Amino acid sequence: MEYKISQSLPFLDVLVTNQGGVLFTSVFHKPSAEPYIVLFISDHHSHIFRNIIQTKLSRAVRYLSMIEQFEYERRLIKLKLLYNGYSHLVIARRTYT
Repeated sequence: MEYKISQSLPFLDVLVTNQGGVLFTSVFHKPSAEPYIVLFISDHHSHIFRNIIQTKLSRAVRYLSMIEQFEYERRLIKLKLLYNGYSHLVIARRTYT
C-alpha cells in the first residue's frame, strides 16, 4: 500500500478523481498493462468472445460517471479489439455502434 495526497486515487479498477470537491470515477488503466485480450483466432468457444466484449462494456458503464467518458472508453475498447484480431462485424454487433 502506498499513501499519497493528490487529486486522484486508483483503487482496484476504478480511478477516483476529486475536482473541486466533486468526485468523478473512471476506469483505471494500469500503465504497465499491454493491450492484449484473448485473440479472436484462438480456439475458444464463441461465447467467450461475446463475454469479453460484454464484460468490458459493462465495466465501463459501472465505473464511469460521465457519458463523455463512456464514449471515450468505448472507442478504446473497439481499438483494443481490432488490435487483437476481432472483425468489424463482431465489434459493431456487440458494441452497438
